[in-house]
Amino acid sequence: MKQLTIISGKGGTGKTTITSAFAHLAENGVLADSDVDAADLYLILLPVIKQQEPYVGGSKAFIDESQCTQCGECVGMCCFDAIHNFRVDTISCEGCTLCTYVCPEGAVVMKEQISGEWFVSSTREGTMVHAKLGIAEDNSGKLVSMVRQKAKEIAEKENNEIILIDGPPGIGCPVIASITGADMVLVVTEPALSGLHDMKRVLDMAKHFNIPAFVCINKFDINPDNTACIEKRCKERGVDVVGRIPYDKSVTAAMINRKSVVEYDCGEVSREVNKMWEKVTAALAGLNRKI
Repeated sequence: MKQLTIISGKGGTGKTTITSAFAHLAENGVLADSDVDAADLYLILLPVIKQQEPYVGGSKAFIDESQCTQCGECVGMCCFDAIHNFRVDTISCEGCTLCTYVCPEGAVVMKEQISGEWFVSSTREGTMVHAKLGIAEDNSGKLVSMVRQKAKEIAEKENNEIILIDGPPGIGCPVIASITGADMVLVVTEPALSGLHDMKRVLDMAKHFNIPAFVCINKFDINPDNTACIEKRCKERGVDVVGRIPYDKSVTAAMINRKSVVEYDCGEVSREVNKMWEKVTAALAGLNRKI
């Protein structure tokens, strides 16, 4: 069983488009949407939820009014200005627990908070694990790890050959959680200066964690000069560009019809994605041979 994470340095490059296409092409896989802040793979795959569980991401402070003497110790020590009128604003509270230590009456206690939900669903392309983090909630990296762990458990139980992980954008904690322990990452970029800049950041991150990386240039033909620059940078770093997807309005039509670009006839786009899948699976098989 191998784990492939599709990531990018920024949003809107086409990660989910590629992931949904790979999901259709994979014959025996499990899906994990690790973009828990703004999951969207479900928009294409139309999952039917089979399991729904609360996610406890941390604790918040609460003041027991029956024990509080309103001495003000907690108010003065709170670095986040979360205590007003001797009540805790749970949105401002960061769960640092300092107030529980300084309260002389033991009136401040920490209580676990439900920060979101995670789901196991069935789709036309197989089982998918996904989640929804609550508004203004933190610990998204922990929730990503939970999603990936559940996907791994399902894959082991069902003898799946691959876990396809639709990663979040950027290089923050959720992205690190989505690639740690993965066998390979596919970086989806676009021929813009921001795309080039952010591609370099995620490639540096993959290198730091010693994870093999490949690059796909989406809408490569809208700016040939920037595409050439991306290819040059990849060559200098020894990173293979395994996909060059042209711009085509049929991709938008596929999304509107809630189909992947290999289910919907997207012409050259569909053919290029198929070729890229063959290269990626061959590279994963190569990892098997090295092991």
